[in-house]
Amino acid sequence: MLTLLALHAVMAPQIVAKDVDYKDGDVTCQGYVAYPKNLKANVPAVMVVHQWTGLSDYEKGRARQLAELGYVAFACDIYGKGVRAGVNGAQAGQLAGKYRNADRKLFRERLLAGYHAMLAQSHVDKARTAVIGYCFGGTGALELARTGAPVKAAVCFHGGLDSTNKADGAKIKGKILVLHGTEDHSSSPEKIAAMEDEFKSHHVDYQMVWYKGAVHGFTQPMAGNDPSRGMAYNAEADKNSWALMTDLFRKVFKK
Repeated sequence: MLTLLALHAVMAPQIVAKDVDYKDGDVTCQGYVAYPKNLKANVPAVMVVHQWTGLSDYEKGRARQLAELGYVAFACDIYGKGVRAGVNGAQAGQLAGKYRNADRKLFRERLLAGYHAMLAQSHVDKARTAVIGYCFGGTGALELARTGAPVKAAVCFHGGLDSTNKADGAKIKGKILVLHGTEDHSSSPEKIAAMEDEFKSHHVDYQMVWYKGAVHGFTQPMAGNDPSRGMAYNAEADKNSWALMTDLFRKVFKK
């Protein structure tokens, strides 16, 4: 009898995956694309925005998971080619802060550069796109939607939640799904309330789902298993949040 792992290997489609260099002005970025082999037609595309250390094997793995679902997945690069923090938390904080706190305009420009790089990939149905992101990237998923990019959905996994300009909600075209832990205190109640007020004021189609007991980083195995640190993996929340995302994509992509 086949093990579950072996059965998955037999049933999963073959995936093409590779690094992709692209430009934002004079800055070279290096993203990563994954898609099913031998595609005969264009399919929906999903952009993946990385967490605060920069594009890593984690986001590349998520891109391959999305490709196994039949999508073109493009993991973008906000920081620029070769700019990565690895496990250095202080450096990661400085890199993320440059975009998330100091210069949202640059953050959005870099997100849009990644989005257009995704549209330029083979087999992309440009009318059916979405964006997801983790932590810093969760903020990025919402920020891309706020640019007016025509994404059908933006999914934020344990992201930094806030609203820097209430009027931006008017630009959001697709559905918003925010997935957050009840014990994730990385965003204050006031900032979360401001985000929800922005969405409600502009009649954004959004849903916020709370995972009981989950802390920040609940989808990331590398976060460890000690919730007292304020960041830890939660297998149940990871599984359930991914299922909600895939269900949303089936609805908005009609696939």
